Amino acid sequence: MNSNPAAKFLFALFFLATTGQAERHEFSRPLMGMTFRIVVHADDAGLAKRAVQAAFDRVAALNRIMSDYDPESELNRLSNLAGSGKSARISKELCAVLDRAQKLANDTGGAFDVTAGASVQHWRRARRLKRLPPEQVLDTALKTVGFRRLNLDAKNCTAELAKPGMRLDLGGIAKGHALDEALAALKRQGVRKALVSAGGDIVAGSAPPGKKGWRVALIGLGEKAEPELLWLANAAVATSGDLFQFLEIDGTRYSHIVDPRTGRALTEQRLVHVIAPDGITADSVATAISVLGPSDGFGLVKGDKRLGARVAFRGALGQVQLAESPVFRAWPRAGE
Repeated sequence: MNSNPAAKFLFALFFLATTGQAERHEFSRPLMGMTFRIVVHADDAGLAKRAVQAAFDRVAALNRIMSDYDPESELNRLSNLAGSGKSARISKELCAVLDRAQKLANDTGGAFDVTAGASVQHWRRARRLKRLPPEQVLDTALKTVGFRRLNLDAKNCTAELAKPGMRLDLGGIAKGHALDEALAALKRQGVRKALVSAGGDIVAGSAPPGKKGWRVALIGLGEKAEPELLWLANAAVATSGDLFQFLEIDGTRYSHIVDPRTGRALTEQRLVHVIAPDGITADSVATAISVLGPSDGFGLVKGDKRLGARVAFRGALGQVQLAESPVFRAWPRAGE
């Protein structure tokens, strides 16, 4: 789980406090390969510091479980057993995230699939070396991908990767879960008026004093795009796209997002925003819609008044086009 530092520009956060500045406290810390920022309104600085420290500690603990960069993480230890025929007992934290991932994989026909780790690693290396992975290498990696080969017993928290070479990558879901858990840690300390952000995703608790929500700005696609201001309270919003993480070779732009069904990086430039009740939903659904596009992807948010999505993409002539779900279109704008 890592993120280009430039992803912090995906969201601009605006805080308009109506009470004294002593009630508003802001903290940041590098975690999970990105910067986590927490803003809280608390009765005193001591309470704010204790609550935020608990939130940061929770994120650090989750990273030790779910990082695909740390060779000693629980996630990588499970991946190392791929093809061994051994079923491993896993923590409740990892089990819960894998269970959510498997359900979304089934709903999307594999367009969201955390077993695509081998493919993701090749494209990660390609961006670093600035050259495309060999087709044969990608084809070999693709043979290890398949959510149905992840045998998960969510009730007893055991898991097995059935095929040798399979690797798990939670890059499209773990960050959202970590944001949720950070907010939960703040609430356990008695701090509910809070906002947590990382790598372009935001989870908001109760609104600041005297406000209907936290005022957040969603960046648009294209240099001249104006940010869109929304109110957010007890909800989450996530961004997915290749605005900052991509590889361009011979005029083709390759996203950092990989289609698990093909093992290839996306080449259609898209910027996806998803509003959801929690971070894990916003994060994972935004990733899935990036792969599926609006025509198929909006089915994931249809019929749920808590879920909304917007996709900005370039048409055949390079012009920016927008597709919005009804819930996103109706969401309260902060500029109104």
